[in-house]
Amino acid sequence: MGTHEYDEDPRNDNVMISINGDIFSRKQAKVSVFDAGFLLGDGIWESFRLHRGVLVFIEDHLDRLLRGAEVISLDPQRSRDEIRNEIERVIEANKMYDDVHIRLILTRGLKPTPYQAPWVISSPPTMVIIPEYKKANHTRSIEGIDLVSVSVRRGGREFQDPTINSLSKHNCIAACIQAAEKGGEEGLMLDPNGYVSTCNSTHFFMVKDEQVWTSSGDYCLDGITRRKVLEICESHGIPTYVGNFSFEDVRTADEAFVTGTFAGLTPVISFDGIPINDGSRGPICERLQDLYMSLVRGG
Repeated sequence: MGTHEYDEDPRNDNVMISINGDIFSRKQAKVSVFDAGFLLGDGIWESFRLHRGVLVFIEDHLDRLLRGAEVISLDPQRSRDEIRNEIERVIEANKMYDDVHIRLILTRGLKPTPYQAPWVISSPPTMVIIPEYKKANHTRSIEGIDLVSVSVRRGGREFQDPTINSLSKHNCIAACIQAAEKGGEEGLMLDPNGYVSTCNSTHFFMVKDEQVWTSSGDYCLDGITRRKVLEICESHGIPTYVGNFSFEDVRTADEAFVTGTFAGLTPVISFDGIPINDGSRGPICERLQDLYMSLVRGG
């Protein structure tokens, strides 16, 4: 499972889930087969992290959620405060405090019949909030993951906006499948122009000559953790390069790591079977992990 590897927690068997403001047990939580999210992947999602009672970077995540809704012309029919209050309500219903990962799904709502047109709809938008006790496997933050190149590419906005959390995830799923077939735990994807873009479920960084590199960001999700890492680099005088580079550049990297809401920063110890930093976590990655966790603890 790579960066999404987690410790099993039996409490999740009885977790409470919010569906349109009603609270259900995990076993009872269901949506209709006529929901646009199920029928068409017509919707968006967002993830949140609850750390010691604090929803980390909550305003950034709500910004991204509402921007995604605007991009796909989906009116949530709920205010920002109403969405946040419902997240907090389901957390309270579960008496949760720490090591919690939350997935919020917002779909266009129920369809009267399986049909594509977004205005053919028979209900308000569906909002589901799934909180889980989910603690990332700590050994991954030290021992890292094996990354491989994949041929599946990120598309441009003329196909599907790659910067939003759309429910239509087949592009990334195809890359994930190919990565697994090649023996990797994440797949590194190119953009339409042949430059490194992102991984199938995380954002990619590498280090060359003590400078932190990442892609232009034009063809990848607007990553919150990615953004925070770049802000940390700027505030601590760590040089960065945000732009175009190739798989060949990755093969000669001094260090590499990936980022995401769930696991934070995870080192990459090999690329296409070639060790990076002798197959171990690098010093800049370790420093950034510490600085990032300090930022998380600060709320």
